[in-house]
Amino acid sequence: MKRRYVSDITEGVIWKQLLFFFVPILLGSLFQQLYNMVDAMIVGRFVGTEALAAVDTTSSFTSLLINFFVGAASGTSVIVSQHYGAREDLQVSRAVHTGMAFSVAGGIVVMLLGILAAPACFRLISVPEEIMGDALTYIRIFFLGTVAQFAYNVGAGILRAVGDSRRPLYFLIVGCIANVFLDLLFVVVFRLGVAGAAIATVLSQVISLILVLYTLMRAEDTFQLVLKKVRFHRDMLFSILRVGIPMGLQSSMYSISNMIIRAAVNTFGTVVIAAWAVSGRMDAIVWMVMDTFGIAVTTFSAQNYGAGKIDRVHKSVRVCLLMGSITIVSISAMLYFISPYFGMLFTDDPEVLELGTYIVRFWAPFFITYIGSDILSGAIRGTGETMRPMMLTMFGTCILRVVWIFTVVQIHHTLEMVMLSYPITWVITSGMFIIYYLRGKWLKTRAGADSPAA
Repeated sequence: MKRRYVSDITEGVIWKQLLFFFVPILLGSLFQQLYNMVDAMIVGRFVGTEALAAVDTTSSFTSLLINFFVGAASGTSVIVSQHYGAREDLQVSRAVHTGMAFSVAGGIVVMLLGILAAPACFRLISVPEEIMGDALTYIRIFFLGTVAQFAYNVGAGILRAVGDSRRPLYFLIVGCIANVFLDLLFVVVFRLGVAGAAIATVLSQVISLILVLYTLMRAEDTFQLVLKKVRFHRDMLFSILRVGIPMGLQSSMYSISNMIIRAAVNTFGTVVIAAWAVSGRMDAIVWMVMDTFGIAVTTFSAQNYGAGKIDRVHKSVRVCLLMGSITIVSISAMLYFISPYFGMLFTDDPEVLELGTYIVRFWAPFFITYIGSDILSGAIRGTGETMRPMMLTMFGTCILRVVWIFTVVQIHHTLEMVMLSYPITWVITSGMFIIYYLRGKWLKTRAGADSPAA
């Protein structure tokens, strides 16, 4: 098969390559966020505050299951990127087909778990009875689309792994436009409420999946997808899971802690839940940018590590930290000032708007403290070391938050104490990652590497 390198990021100016790689992923992440934001905007505006709260309260549970399997499937991207950088063509093909098989199997498992476990989970996190019905309706339809969601994420991850970050962006743009149109059709025209929003999301994900599958099947390169070759290669599956399961567990740590925090938030009533939803749509911009830097540096790190260019791995981290810090400070300042107006996109309830603005402004000065965690863990994961980043994340963003909720918040039961759980753990987690990165024990130098671990 003719091999055409989509993007060789093992050579050239690092900051330019990171920037050109980062921007399409960022725009893609923006459109990914718009899937949920459009649901919230249309539901909040055309159905009401309780419907908005119902849609948002499902997010912690859906994230718990989906983040684990998407994180685990992301092991495909790392393995593909490493073999692609090392020019190991057969291994690239085996990783692609094993990853797609895993996405289908994982999607079916999550669909069944999500539909069956939703009622018990919602009772566990104290979802108010007045929004329980809408929440269950939304989540059951939403989980019907998990196979499409997983397969799309694996397919897009494969394209990014070989340096093609543009086409996944185009597919998300198409999917987002479809989601807006379908939301308006099902919610506003057909008046299906939260069910209409869920149906629109599922159908738009299917559209994005069709586009990414078509691209992979038509590729004239080693990552070409051939449907009859989609199956599990045992050795490759173990490699993907060795990298992916810790990544999945790391992703699920956020969801577990957020579910516990959500349970604490739910005790303050529907207005607070809705305000938390509005603030969440705003601070999602920050996390979207941080995650994008993490994805960019993971792929950059993986290809250069595969090529044995360790020095470029370290340089990319320094460049990415500088770029990320400037970006996050700018976005935090913007959110601080525009939050009252941004919130109007989702609701016209003055009490919800005021509280949502207060929450965002409380967090805004602290967002910068987490940038080190995302970028350093991304670079480390790119080299295939995923267990220790998972353990650091588990302690910093899950265990500490749980301890905080069950100790400090129980003593001082106020919304401010719940909100404070985030910045405290951001600082501690980033500090642990900085220490671990600088010690350098995470990096095992490949044969032919250009420098030892720093």
